[in-house]
Parts: sequence; structure tokens; C-alpha cells
Amino acid sequence: MHLSLITGASRGLGRAVAEQLLARGHHVLALSRKPVDVAVPAGAALTHWSVDLADAAPAAARLSAWLGSLDASRIQSATLINNAGVVSQLAPLSEVTAPDLAQALRVGLEAPTLLTAAFLKATGHWSAPRKVLLVSSGLGRRGMAGSASYCAAKAGMDNLARAVALEEAQKKHGAGVVSLAPGIIDTDMQVQLRTADRTLFPEGARFADFKEGGQLDSPDTAATKLLRYLDRPDFGSNPVADVRDA
Repeated sequence: MHLSLITGASRGLGRAVAEQLLARGHHVLALSRKPVDVAVPAGAALTHWSVDLADAAPAAARLSAWLGSLDASRIQSATLINNAGVVSQLAPLSEVTAPDLAQALRVGLEAPTLLTAAFLKATGHWSAPRKVLLVSSGLGRRGMAGSASYCAAKAGMDNLARAVALEEAQKKHGAGVVSLAPGIIDTDMQVQLRTADRTLFPEGARFADFKEGGQLDSPDTAATKLLRYLDRPDFGSNPVADVRDA
């Protein structure tokens, strides 16, 4: 059994990734607030947990217990894809409320950290290949006014990958770990960016230009690129990467 765990799987990139992995015959564990409305082909399986990743500790504990209950001898591969993320109000940091900032950082950085820790610990004795893919962003590698919490979460995700990759490299059967920028995708988040109040978020004009110029990948196209990178034989050799890397 090929096991794939995906957060934020009910829409956008996460949903497209789940659908393509199901088409490969994987057992997909989807963690999202809403159900995942996709077809499940014969030979594949979909398990859905309704979770609030702004409070990720219960989900991490549940994941640890669930993985521990599996028969490791039946697992051919195991992959955790931390995809979920949210954008707080698009405005200067000083104008964003504390609850909004806290939610963005909890979903965008705390949840991936806790879930990655649970996954690695619960599967550490497995002989099957294991991978952790953190869906990052170019905004983790450069700042953007009006989206400080998102930039901070993605930068933290990049450095999380660097540190955990070093740790896993010291283990006999360590997991491959990559924080991957998936390119610019036409999702609900992009709608938020290009329709935000320009007096608070002037960068919105640039995101509108991306849409008008046809520079956005569809979720399906982005998912194909992401999985192509995940399939690379050298996955993990560069812990901070971009789908456009040669």
C-alpha cells in the first residue's frame, strides 16, 4: 500500500493532489475541515478526518496513534504533504488583528511542524521509503508588504525543512524532506490577493496582472508538477526547492 497524507485536501492544490494520488491507487488520508469531494477509483482508498489545523495538537496525536496501528509490512511508501495554509488580512502587520495573525501562523507553521514530528516518530521504524513535502511559496524567500504572517510562516517552513533534513540524514532510513514552492496557482488564495483593498495591499495589482496575463497554473497542472518533483530520485537532496528547478 502506498500511503499519502495531505492537509488542506478539500480544495485547490490539495484537492488536485489527492485526486491524482487516488488515480495512482494510493490510500489517501485527507485532513481538512470540509469533506473531500473526489472520485475514488477501484484499488484506491480515501480516509477523511475533519480537523481544524489552527488547533493541530489533537490532529497530531490522532495521526501518531493511527500510523502506529498500521501494519508496517504492508506499507510500500509513506508520504506526508503539508499543503494547508491561510492568508491573514492583507494589510500592514500593525493593522491585522491578533486572532487573525495567530490563526495564519498556527495553520501555516505550527500545524506542519507538529504533523511532521508525529509522522516521523510514528514511522521511524518503517523500512518503506518515507517523504515529507512542505508546500511553501516564493514568499518564504522574499518579503511582501501586506502579508507578513504568510511570509513568516513560509520562511519558517523552509528552515524547518533544512533542519529536519539534517536530522533525517543522520538516520539509517531517514525520510526525504523538502519545502517546495509550487509556482503561482489559480486558487481561492489568489482571488484574495488580487481583490484585496489596494490602499492596504498595493501588491494586489501585480497579482491581478498574473491572472490577466495567463501566468497562473490550474490546480491540476500545479499538482502534476508537484508530484513530478515528489517522484524525483533525488528528492530530498535539496531541502528548499522550487517546482521549476531543473
